[in-house]
Amino acid sequence: MLSKRIIPCLDVKDGRTVKGVNFVDLRDAGDPVELAAQYAQQGADELVFLDITATHERRKTMIEMVKAVARQLNIPFTIGGGITEIADAEALLNAGADKISINSAAVRNPQLIEQLAKAFGVQFVVVAVDTKLVDGKNWVHLNGGRLITELETEKWIKQAEEMGAGEILLTSMDHDGTKAGFDCGLLKKINDSINIPIIASGGAGSVDHFTEVFQKANVDAALAASVFHYGEILIPDLKNELSRNGIPVRL
Repeated sequence: MLSKRIIPCLDVKDGRTVKGVNFVDLRDAGDPVELAAQYAQQGADELVFLDITATHERRKTMIEMVKAVARQLNIPFTIGGGITEIADAEALLNAGADKISINSAAVRNPQLIEQLAKAFGVQFVVVAVDTKLVDGKNWVHLNGGRLITELETEKWIKQAEEMGAGEILLTSMDHDGTKAGFDCGLLKKINDSINIPIIASGGAGSVDHFTEVFQKANVDAALAASVFHYGEILIPDLKNELSRNGIPVRL
C-alpha cells in the first residue's frame, strides 16, 4: 500500500509565510525558505507553496524563492499562484519546482490543464480547488475564495481529471483555518468518484484529524499550515501516531 503523505503548506505574501482563518485575517508565520528546510528535516513528504497575491511583477521574486528552496530541499515541492500560461510553469520548473498548482487560471481556461499535462507530464499538474457550501451544494470559488463560480465542485474535479490533472488539492473553505477537522464527507465522496490522488486541505487542528481523514476519506495526502507553522503538531509525532493507527507513512 502506498504511504500516505503529510504536506505542510506555506502561503507566501511579499516573501513571507502568512496564515489566516477562512482565507482572511492574515498573520506572519516566518521565512518560507527557513520553514521549508525545517519541515524537510522533520520528515515532511512534500511541500506546497502558494503565492496568494501573485502578480506578474512579483513572478521574479517567486522564482528567486523557488531557487533558494530548491537548494535547501531533498523532497518534492509544488508552487502555485499566478500561473496562467506554459511559460510561467516552465520558469518555475527550471528554477527547481517539482510540480505546479493552478486554480483560477484552470477554471478560466480549462485547456491550460491539457497544455501543461502535454508539455510536462500529468504528474506535474496539480489542480487546486477551493470549495464552499452554498445553499446545500459545493461550489468552486476563485480569487482566494472571494468569487463564487457556477461550477459544481464535483463536476469540475471530474472535468479537471479528464483534461489531464495529475492530482487534486481540495480545500474546504468552510473548514479552512478553523482547526475543527477536515471535511471528510466531501473528501470521501469526491475521492470515490475519481482515479487520481486527492490532497485534503482545510481544517486540521489535531493529530486525530489526520487519522480521521485517512481512515474515513482514504485520501492520498493531507495538507495543513498553521498547526505546523506554530509548532502545535510536530511531523514526527504525527507520523508515529498515524503509524500506530495502521496508516502507512514514511517514517
